Amino acid sequence: MFDKDFSKTRVKITKITSMKPLLNGQNGKFHTNGHHLEILASDFVNDNIETPLKKGAFDVSDEEKMREIEKHFAEIMDVLGLDLTDDSLKDTPRRVAKMFVKEIFSGLDPAKMPEITLFENKYNYRRMVVEKGIKVHSFCEHHFLPIYGKAHVAYISSGKVIGLSKLNRLVEYFSKRPQVQERLTRQIAEALKEVMQTEDVAVYIEARHMCVQARGVEHEDSVTVTSEFSGKFLNESVKSEFLSAIK
Repeated sequence: MFDKDFSKTRVKITKITSMKPLLNGQNGKFHTNGHHLEILASDFVNDNIETPLKKGAFDVSDEEKMREIEKHFAEIMDVLGLDLTDDSLKDTPRRVAKMFVKEIFSGLDPAKMPEITLFENKYNYRRMVVEKGIKVHSFCEHHFLPIYGKAHVAYISSGKVIGLSKLNRLVEYFSKRPQVQERLTRQIAEALKEVMQTEDVAVYIEARHMCVQARGVEHEDSVTVTSEFSGKFLNESVKSEFLSAIK
């Protein structure tokens, strides 16, 4: 259970009504004993796992962002020598702008953080819950080329259980932004710990990077593996059980 000291009054959070991505420097809203509390992102330790965002990143509407991206992408295409009057190319800047804002980078928007529903662990299940093979579609922030693969996520209940599809949506949310795989792994783990009110969390991602496959060294068979273990998953027998389960 997550404890926090508000004006020297000890408060225990019992239910999350909505969670803003604290990892992005946004504030979180929680519900406890019939009252809403706002948790400041500054109350959490910052060890460089937040996505780098400029101040005022969300002061501009999606429509304004798309107009700007469309204009600048048309300029890029023009510099490359492409004929923007061609039927196949003329709408490309608009399509790319919509794709960036509404689809592949939509996870940058804190408003898109999925609503998390928790349930009481009435069945008193004490072992790990593993959701494996979760689709990862992201983009390398260095070259803006795709990262694709699978995430395997596990937790041990501290009294609550989560709707399984929410694990998929949590992975999807943090994937839909320019990323590095190491940060993605930790963002998912830290968010899951806050959501589930437990330290007993494991995240394992195996993914292919088009910035390695399609440019540079062009090694098509390279796979990048990252993992994050905390709480009981630091125990070697528990970790081994998880790793066996995701094979």
